[in-house]
Formats: sequence, structure tokens, C-alpha cells
Amino acid sequence: MKELPVDPREALGIEPRQLPRHIAIIMDGNGRWASQRGLPRIRGHEAGSAAVREIVTECARLGVGYLTLYSFSAENWRRPKEEIDFLMNLYAHYLRQERPTMMDNNVRFLQIGRREPLPQAVLKELDETVALTSGNTGLTLLLALNYGSRQEIVDAVRCLASRAAAGGLQPEAIEEETIAGCLYTAGIPDPDLLIRTAGERRVSNFLLWQISYAELYVEPVSWPDFRKEHLHAAIEDFAARQRRFGDIGPGLEARA
Repeated sequence: MKELPVDPREALGIEPRQLPRHIAIIMDGNGRWASQRGLPRIRGHEAGSAAVREIVTECARLGVGYLTLYSFSAENWRRPKEEIDFLMNLYAHYLRQERPTMMDNNVRFLQIGRREPLPQAVLKELDETVALTSGNTGLTLLLALNYGSRQEIVDAVRCLASRAAAGGLQPEAIEEETIAGCLYTAGIPDPDLLIRTAGERRVSNFLLWQISYAELYVEPVSWPDFRKEHLHAAIEDFAARQRRFGDIGPGLEARA
């Protein structure tokens, strides 16, 4: 008898309802990974791209709905020009190279963050990747590129102020949903799980509005060494947690 394929979530020992719908990752430690090996920082970024491919593919395989990767922050422009130029070339190369993989895995690609001052070559590859994958219905991959959460909130406030000035929005009509609709992630569910690599314990201006109720998971390994087994450990940890969203949770009334 032919064996039925095993649901990858069953292999992890979790039920489909326990899988995070949206995972966000702060990909930290590329530079330290390279320094520890006596290599230039850019080699760490290069090695980190292999981790991106593995994690995106595995999230698609597991049935995760959304994956947001913090790739280049608005503050990263302060880094040496040589490193920035390398990163921009790496992004353009990665997008060209990974489009077939995205198509094979039914991945829809989006970018969040300000487009200016990203180089034209990067914008071209971003736009082509978004257009090519727009019809895919599996994992939605959001690349936070030139992203800063405070900038995002500023842009959302400007959006609301413009609508109010035009007479299309009354201040008393502004609700949480109104603000969320002006964020870069409008229409995307908030992250359930936020993973940060390299052992750091801060959120670094990443999705400040959206991670209000996200479960936090700190992984000690640097991003270039992050592989699917580390992702599995984070998901299993998430599945074991009780999410209360301000409530006391089922079965805890007697202990209150």
C-alpha cells in the first residue's frame, strides 16, 4: 500500500491551529558571524542569504501564511558606503536569483519600507518580483527593506492628516483599524511570533505597532547559521505557549 504523505506540521508534533500564521524575523549577527571567522563583514551578509532561502522554503512547506524578514533598517544607511553598496547589489542579485524558487513554492513577494533612497537597480528587481509573484497564493514574503517602524507610523499619521484635511476623515472616526489601514502592512495580519537571532533582546524599531501581541523568541545563533531546525524549535516553543490577549485564559479562573 502506498504511504500517505505526512503533514509537515505533524512531524513537528503540532496541530495546524498551533502554527503561527505570521512569523517575523530580525535577522541579526551577520557581521559578528564574519568577524568571528576573520572575514570581512560583507561575507556574513553573503552567507546570510543562504539562510533566507532555507527559511522561506521551509515556511512555505509548513503552510505559514506570512513571513516578514527585517533585512535593512532605515538606520543602516549609517554603515560604511562599501558595505551598503555590497548589500544593495546583493539584494538585486538575490531577487533575480530567487524568483524561480518563489514561483516553485507559490510564494507572493512584497516589500515594506520607504522606496527612497533605494537604488534604481534594486527598485527594478523589487517591482519585477512583486509583479511576477502577485498571483501566487501560498506564503506571502514581506522584505523589510529601508524599513523603520517610527518612519512607518509617521507616514501613517501623514496619510490620516491628509484625509482629515481634505474633509474625508473626522478625528473621532479614527480607530485602531483606521491607523492599521495606513501602515505599510495594511491588509496583512499582525505577527504571531517574532524571532530574533544572535541572542539580542530588543526589537530595534521593527513593526512596533504590529507586534503588540506577538510572542518573542530569542535564538542565540547568528543569522547565517539559522536553519530549519532552529525555525522548528521556535515554532514548537510558540505552540506550547498560552496566548491570552489580556484575558486570564481558560482554566485559570479558579486561580485568580
